[in-house]
Amino acid sequence: MIATADFRNGAKIEIDGAPYVIVDFQHVKPGKGGAFVRTKLRNLRTNNTLDKTFRSGERFEEPDLSDVEMQFLYEQKGEYHFMNTETYEQLFITEEQLGASKDFLKENMTVNILFYQGVPIETTLPNFVELEIVETPPGFKGDTATGGTKMAKLETGGSVKVPLHIDEGTVIKIDTRTGSYVERVK
Repeated sequence: MIATADFRNGAKIEIDGAPYVIVDFQHVKPGKGGAFVRTKLRNLRTNNTLDKTFRSGERFEEPDLSDVEMQFLYEQKGEYHFMNTETYEQLFITEEQLGASKDFLKENMTVNILFYQGVPIETTLPNFVELEIVETPPGFKGDTATGGTKMAKLETGGSVKVPLHIDEGTVIKIDTRTGSYVERVK
């Protein structure tokens, strides 16, 4: 059980049969009346955020969550196949379940998959990945002074904005949390 006194950013609680993570919280002790806690919660299944206020001292169940390290094997017809690195069990996750993570998944990459009651609900990639650019329009001389960007298609099928001086065949580092270009890999 988790009490409101134990709230912290990143803590996971279960409300009405759904798993939530605490994004932000604030303990409030007004001059008149009882103390309460204002929270901003994110539903781990739907990614929707919710502002909710709880009375001080309320208790919540901890959700049945498990974080499993898995290796991405391959993609076939919109299904992404993963293997548990400890038990070697395999499972597939649909394109809809992966969301934007699919744009940065490379074969043999190790990821963490969060399970709620045995069902995969969230995929966490490494913070940075190195991917090759397979298609981008050419940069023109003189364009770099403006500090502009252009779209580049990655080897995984995703797209990212890159500086104008980056060409096809270049390997770049990408921040998977924001989906943005970080630097060129030497």
